[in-house]
Formats: sequence, C-alpha cells, structure tokens
Amino acid sequence: METGAIAHDPADRLTLLCNMPTSKRSKTKYPRARRKERPRPPPTSVTISEVAAAAGVSTATVSRFFNSPEKLKERTAGKVRKAVDDIGYVPNMLAGGLASSRSRLVAAVIPAISQSIFSSTIQSLTDALADAGYSVILGLTGAGDERMQRELLSIIGRRPDGIILTGSLPDGAARKQLKATGITIIETWDLPASPIDLVVGVSHQAIGKAVARHALALGRRHAFVISAGGVRALARRDSFSRTMVESGAPEPTVTAFGGTTTYGQGRRAMAAHLETKTPCDVVMCSSDWSAHGALDELRERGIKVPQEIAVIGFGDLDFAAELSPALTTVKIDGGMIGRQAAAFLMSRARGEKIDRPAVDIGFTLIARDSA
Repeated sequence: METGAIAHDPADRLTLLCNMPTSKRSKTKYPRARRKERPRPPPTSVTISEVAAAAGVSTATVSRFFNSPEKLKERTAGKVRKAVDDIGYVPNMLAGGLASSRSRLVAAVIPAISQSIFSSTIQSLTDALADAGYSVILGLTGAGDERMQRELLSIIGRRPDGIILTGSLPDGAARKQLKATGITIIETWDLPASPIDLVVGVSHQAIGKAVARHALALGRRHAFVISAGGVRALARRDSFSRTMVESGAPEPTVTAFGGTTTYGQGRRAMAAHLETKTPCDVVMCSSDWSAHGALDELRERGIKVPQEIAVIGFGDLDFAAELSPALTTVKIDGGMIGRQAAAFLMSRARGEKIDRPAVDIGFTLIARDSA
C-alpha cells in the first residue's frame, strides 16, 4: 500500500489493526457502533377530563359537544368551545369512531372540481353536516369508470358513515361493492332506475323533454345539440331529440364530447356546424359553458340571437344571466340536494326509518333573452 493511502477494504483495515503495536492500538480511535435510539415518548396531550374541568361540565357533555352538538344548549356549548380553544384540546376522532362504529366522515364523490355544477351541493352538504360534527372529504373520479372504481375502493377502505355520489355509476362490480358495505349511499343529481340505497335528484329525461317543448313553442324545429358524453347529458340529449322527432321536426344534428363540455368545445362545435350550412334555428347545449361558447361564435359571425338562432344551456351557472343576450337555461337546486342528502344521513345515524328513499327535487327552465 502506498504511503498515505486510505484503505477502503474492511479486510485491509482489519489487517492494519492486527499488525499494529499494542501501544498504538489502544490510542487509535475507531467509530463506535451507534446504539439503537429508543422511540421518544409522545408529548403529553390534553385530556377530555381537563377540558371538562376547565369548562365546568362533565366529560359526557364534552363528548356530546363533539359527537352531537345539536343536543347542547348554546350557553353550554360556548363554555366547552372556550375551554377547547384555551387549552388546545384536539379530540381523538378515530378512537371515538371505533367505540361508536361511526367515523364521522362523509365522502362526496364528484367527477371534477373545475367547471363543476356540483359546488352548491357540496357546500350545503358540508354546512349541514358540520353542525352535527361531521367532516366531508372529496373524491375526484374524472370521467373514466376505471378511475371511479379505484376511488370508491379507497373511500370504502376508510369506512365513512356515508358516500354521496354525484357522478354517474354504471351497473357492475362497483355497485355491488357499495351495496355490500352497509355504508349509507346517496345517489344525487339523477333518478336511477335501480338505486343502490337512497336518491336525491332529478329526471334528465324530463329535462330534455321540457327543453324540446320550449323550443317547439318558440316555433323552432331545426335543432343542433352540443352534448357531453356522460350518462345524464346523453339522457337529456336523447329525450330532447325524441321529443323533437315525435312532434314532426327533423332529427336534430348532434356533436358529442367525452367528459364535460367546455367553452372552447361549444364554440368550435358551433363553428363547424355553421360551416356545413345545415338548417339550424335552435342550439341545445349540455352545459352553460358550451352555450357561452356557441353564443360568442354566433356573435362573431353576425348571427342574431335569438332572432335567427336560439341558444339554450344547462346549469344556470353564475354568469348565465350576465351574458348578452342572457342565457336561457335549466336550473337545478344543488343546495337543496345537499341539504336533503344531509338529512338522509342524520336520519340513518339516529336509526330512523326512511319512508321516502328517493326524492325528486324537480327543475326550473329559466327563459331569458337567448331563447
């Protein structure tokens, strides 16, 4: 070995040590093997008894504050709330859930957040359940059935007290799995023929028929449909087309897109249809976003709405009434859906019988300047 070289081979290092004089061995320092660190004990946490003492109430009252707050008087709840804030108590919801077989979690499953018409449903659901000590988690499934099934399996594994479905769930393994869980399942925004459990929604066949009748009442017979590819959008499209044909009107021309329709898709679809020179006096869109795009394309081409072509959307989103012309559309009360879903969940939690497991909240066709 060259002078000054460092031996990296453990065998070489052992040889050097063995051949070294004893007097030098004792003075040579080698790193000691690290002792296995003992896990540090968790910091002492505040107990429910300390909260009760600080609030001047019983531990049962503190437990009730987290599990059934609606049962406490406001003055008592205020005392517990102040004690919790003052001493920094964090309840162990997992332990409470194991003891009561309730997780106090509700999963709301939606296709996507962007351009979602489900926001009012989620907000009202969250508001209503928060008062009862529940938390709402979101599961985003996208448009694909495979991703929805994976998301549902993940949610089921967390054993929520309820699952709120806003996306369409096709027949198959996922429905069977949900039925077998014993979890409260609430299908919303639709009226499925074979519900899994409970339903709060609206008939999309009825919506399509109502929109067609409105168009026919305006004397419009040559329809163009810009539709998303989801089950509900297709139900509205098919019902609309069927009603138009049954009245003696020509079969509507249809352009369909996968997932939800966007502003850009609506505008491009409208432009492509106008290029075909096919007669058109009414456009039925599966979303307000695509209707907005269609309106802008018609304006860009100097086509008057509704004098030459009427446009009808769906959703009554915030901007619908602010467009020029203001958009005729279909409104579904998403807030009512959320509140009714919360009421179903609370009834199940109390062990009450639900006499009306399917609620049709109806819809409103709002006629504005575009049709």
